[in-house]
Amino acid sequence: MTNNMTFKKSLLALSLSLALPTAVAQTSDETDDIEHITILSHHDKLRKEAGSATLLTEAKLEKFEHDDIHKILENVPGINIREEDGYGLRPNIGFRGVTPERSKKITILEDGVLIGPSPYSAPAAYYFPVVTRMTAVEVFKGPSAIKYGPQTVAGTINLVTRQIPEFSEGGIDLAIGSDGYQKTHAHFGSVVNNVGFLLEGVNLKADGFKDIDGGGDSGFEKNDYLAKFNYKLQNDGIDHEFGLKLSYADELSNETYLGLTEEDFAETPYRRYAATQPAQMDTKHTQVMFSHALQADDLSVTTRVYRNDYERAWRKLHGMLDQRMRPTDVKLQEILEDPTKHELEYAVITGQQDSITDGQPSLYLNMGTNDRAYYSQGLQIDTTYEYKFFGLSNKLSSGIRFHQDEIERKHFEENYAMKNGKAFDLLQDVRPATHEKEQTDAWSVYAENQVEIDALTLGLGLRGELMKMHHTVKDQPTNWQKKTTRIWLPGLSGFYQLNEQSGLLFGVHRGFVPSSPKQTQDIEVEKSTNYEFGGRFNDGISELEVVAFYNDYSNLKESCGQSNCDGQIGEEFNGGAATVYGLETQFSQTYPLNLQIDIPYGFVYTYTDSQFDSSFNSTFAQWGNIKKGDELPYLPNHQFTFNVGLESNDWSFNLSFKYRSSMKEVAGTDYASGNEPTSYVPALVGKMVPSTTTVNISAAYELGNYGRIYAKVDNLFDEAEIVSRRPYGARSGVPRQFTLGYKYQF
Repeated sequence: MTNNMTFKKSLLALSLSLALPTAVAQTSDETDDIEHITILSHHDKLRKEAGSATLLTEAKLEKFEHDDIHKILENVPGINIREEDGYGLRPNIGFRGVTPERSKKITILEDGVLIGPSPYSAPAAYYFPVVTRMTAVEVFKGPSAIKYGPQTVAGTINLVTRQIPEFSEGGIDLAIGSDGYQKTHAHFGSVVNNVGFLLEGVNLKADGFKDIDGGGDSGFEKNDYLAKFNYKLQNDGIDHEFGLKLSYADELSNETYLGLTEEDFAETPYRRYAATQPAQMDTKHTQVMFSHALQADDLSVTTRVYRNDYERAWRKLHGMLDQRMRPTDVKLQEILEDPTKHELEYAVITGQQDSITDGQPSLYLNMGTNDRAYYSQGLQIDTTYEYKFFGLSNKLSSGIRFHQDEIERKHFEENYAMKNGKAFDLLQDVRPATHEKEQTDAWSVYAENQVEIDALTLGLGLRGELMKMHHTVKDQPTNWQKKTTRIWLPGLSGFYQLNEQSGLLFGVHRGFVPSSPKQTQDIEVEKSTNYEFGGRFNDGISELEVVAFYNDYSNLKESCGQSNCDGQIGEEFNGGAATVYGLETQFSQTYPLNLQIDIPYGFVYTYTDSQFDSSFNSTFAQWGNIKKGDELPYLPNHQFTFNVGLESNDWSFNLSFKYRSSMKEVAGTDYASGNEPTSYVPALVGKMVPSTTTVNISAAYELGNYGRIYAKVDNLFDEAEIVSRRPYGARSGVPRQFTLGYKYQF
């Protein structure tokens, strides 16, 4: 009879999930309707999940009030980052040694759903949600990653939006700061006639911290609006929740890829050349999601139907043009590497010389606009079923997703000239550059069963991906490609509880990153076998997690975009076998100084090492001529963050110290200088991104019923170091920034 009732419940749940394309994230036994992937506990107790995982709660996020996801992730072990614009407008995030370039090798979710513009066809994350409106950030790596593909080599970041409240509540957050920084954030939610709703909006803007030769705005403005609605009911002991989520975001930022020469950076690190005056990024993102969540005694089913649309047009300097308006042979990176050799080009870029000058060859600016449109849509069903088998407690998690996405590139170029230090449009005919589409239809399934055998929790999982991809080029009917990729990715994980406060974790799983639709069969998918072993301790006062990892790549794959290559746009490259290994440590504790004041402190440390397992010659700009044993680029060996604070009932003070060791710009070496001639030597060979040390402080004071004021200083000692030289020239992080804010909850 029990088995028959369970079977009926399963059929009912599945039929409701398929018939009702609605709702909200899965509920947890320990939290009310919290919209997050329930891998992490939100309570002070020992977590029994296998896999390295970090939860950043709303209280942790409020300590420093960061808008930049790069700064938030400094408190997560195993993260490697390449900064770019100083504000985190377009993040570059990697886990456990994968390339951080445009976060394209990690899976990015918002409320458990893929949020990237085109996660399969073009995973470079030019759109990233505004983290200011998030109430939690979850990062997890290891075997659990097989649940949340398509990218499973590294791991997943899940951004958790605000829940719809059970009662009327709201809040405002207003802030001003250096370089014209302003933040306006407001939210309100309630329940009316059993229908819950939440309305939220964020506006962020700044004038920018870089000074453009000849004048101009180097700042940005971002808007982000969210509306949620839900309806709850109970029928025959089964809880249902129907939901609708609507969001809109836009951005207008005057950003460029052009950096500085080494000499100019040393003299004025926050300078921008005159040729970057017209640079501008204009974006718009919308999301619609219907969902339905079902919760029975031992069964939960969450169904989501989602659609994301994203449009962007980014105008920026692509190169130089001769007097016939043809691209010159000299690349921007070469000009900035040797401005003496390319004196004329450098003079025009910096506005020191006009495009047309007597006695000199005419030189113009090739201003390109990468205009792109994306969509991403799908149906996703996730289930969790708890049952007994031979007296052992089991938890079966499974899911299926049908996903479609597309990118359409409509790139074009325009002719600009320099005159009297001003870059201006010649208003000549626009030159089409690229017009193509990449599309993917993907089916994915996963199942993981966890069984408790005394003190051991053992999990066995499997993920499958079936991808049908299509690439077409406008006005070239013979230039197209269709391909199909199938892969199965197994995983094994375990957690052995030593006592109530501590335990050991271990796991192994297959990692995978697909190639894009336009790549031929010569470009292999990225595959790896990933291992981890570690331990976890939590006695309610102190928390410690130490995890060693080892990623064994059978093929490492990289791709070129304008953000990381000068030329080669859209190409992908095989790197063969490679190894990445390291150690992740996170610790936190609160020490009571007296009855009124506590001292919370903790640290995060990551050691990472890597090597190519074979020698080869690559034309990829970040590899070059590889010898066996060469390290991967943009991967620091050491990263360390230390946090300490003072907290009382009505005030707090926090300090954060961050260190990152140096890292290579190019993996290989210029072996042409020795006895091994080569036909290709990439730019930046032998260059290192220098180590950085950054200190941030923050303070807050409670005003009782009148809210809270807060203040912070980022980059306290005003360090000005090179954070990257890609794609064109040296670029700095953000200088010292002061912020003063006010929060009020009601």
